Amino acid sequence: MNYMIESLRQLLGLDPSKPGPDDRRQAVVTLMTEKRREKLTREMLHAAEAGRALAADRHKWRNRRWATLITLNLLFVVSYFFDVQLLEGALTASRFVGFHLADLNSALQVMLAYEHIVLNLVIGTVTVFIIWLLLGGRTFCSWVCPYHLLAEWAEKLHLWLAKRKWARDIKFHRGGRTVFYVFFILLTLVSGYTLFETLSPTGILSRALIYGPGLALVWVLALLLFEVFVSRRAWCRYVCPIGVTYGLVGVLSPVRVQYRVQDCHHEGDCRAICLVPHVLDVTIRGRARDLTTDMGADCTRCGLCVDICPTNSLSFKVKGLDKVL
Repeated sequence: MNYMIESLRQLLGLDPSKPGPDDRRQAVVTLMTEKRREKLTREMLHAAEAGRALAADRHKWRNRRWATLITLNLLFVVSYFFDVQLLEGALTASRFVGFHLADLNSALQVMLAYEHIVLNLVIGTVTVFIIWLLLGGRTFCSWVCPYHLLAEWAEKLHLWLAKRKWARDIKFHRGGRTVFYVFFILLTLVSGYTLFETLSPTGILSRALIYGPGLALVWVLALLLFEVFVSRRAWCRYVCPIGVTYGLVGVLSPVRVQYRVQDCHHEGDCRAICLVPHVLDVTIRGRARDLTTDMGADCTRCGLCVDICPTNSLSFKVKGLDKVL
């Protein structure tokens, strides 16, 4: 129950709750006392970092994610170009070997706009819901969305420019994403038009890859330039309602990133690289309530924190199973 409440708080844009003195389990208090007595030396930490940097799997999850994202989007292109009817349509609505699939946010927009429920849309929505319920709600954002990949590369450029004072990183309140979510729903109800689908860089890029580029790509370029020079990952962090929709599914998902406070001796790198760093606030010294903590549903399961952690205190877990992925 605490996991669900904390996940919903973060999805709504609220800061993660901080534990009071009575909220931490005795095992955590004892562990932190022992860690203060037996603190790792700087040399040991540097050795752990060096070992992690040389490890063959230091980009394991990033490489898997990029390969999956590119392959899935190319399947649409290949199916259309060669007319093989394997994966037809685009990310907003498609058919896999004739079986309907519908993006949850797009389906919601269509149902609200036309005030009519089509059977194929229901089938496609239920199928996609089950898929992301099993894999993890916001997994869609980092493992499928083509804009996420471009934004990730743009972020690298942003960080390079920011070091040289050529770019800024203005932060906005994360609650703005909830406001935009409600705004697009109300606008769809009032206008009967799915305006968000016109503005969504996810849909624009998916259709451009499959059917060819159009003027809408100018909007995508403008978003990327804004993120490079003004606000890091602004669209995904502060605007996109797709993340909220899939995050709500993620509350129920068994696939999660788990944090083990006992193994954590090197605070900070994971949060610095994370798209949604607030979900990793538990890694701040003194924030852990339990020996193990599952990251909230706003986590995109991108695996960057798992790759970068030199002491393997973060890992993918399936709730109910002991095996580390």
